[in-house]
Amino acid sequence: MTMNANNPVFVALDVNSGERALQLARDLRAHVGGFKIGLELFTAEGARMVEEIGAHDVFLDLKFHDIPNTVRGASRAAAKMGVKIFNVHCLGGLEMMRAAREAIDDISNNTSSTRSQVIGVTILTSHDRQSLAKLGLDEEPQVAVRRLALLAREAGLDGVVCSPHEIEVVRAECGDDFLIVTPGVRPANADLGDQKRVMTPREAVTAGANWLVVGRPITAATNPTEAAANIARELA
Repeated sequence: MTMNANNPVFVALDVNSGERALQLARDLRAHVGGFKIGLELFTAEGARMVEEIGAHDVFLDLKFHDIPNTVRGASRAAAKMGVKIFNVHCLGGLEMMRAAREAIDDISNNTSSTRSQVIGVTILTSHDRQSLAKLGLDEEPQVAVRRLALLAREAGLDGVVCSPHEIEVVRAECGDDFLIVTPGVRPANADLGDQKRVMTPREAVTAGANWLVVGRPITAATNPTEAAANIARELA
């Protein structure tokens, strides 16, 4: 069964079992636009999950953050897999982000496959003003996100990851062709978990998000397929 190409939802497959991840992918494929493979699943099951789910449907969420040369190599490997999107941490700096972009450009110039998109993680949705202050960033999350998004654009990245509450400022500062991927999306009345800066799917799309990352409201639901279908209907 093929993906719903018009659906902006990446389902976060934040599970530690390949069998469980593949079952969710089979059940949800018709109701979502892609799947996010993050640290938990990738560490537990390895790169084979990207191939088995289908690289062109995958947002590889490993948040590379290291010296430029190391991130260049990791980015080259991600691009060779053929993933739709992967990410790096904006806090790694301008040169690190440029190294990631240069790596995928090298791959796309030497292959006929579609180029992977690389985006920068700004401020995690689990952070608020208080937790940022403890890290030495004594400012509102929106201020930090704006600064990091502009740095990502300068580095040539395709876009950023930011909470729904920063979508409008990023769109205004970085333009209509800048990709915005938004975690912290929760259907109305859903448990917020450890997320602090959230919106409903409809609110996030209306604000200007290109892609929404939804995890537990779908994967932890009694009926994940029904939960995904309900969100798809909300966004139709």
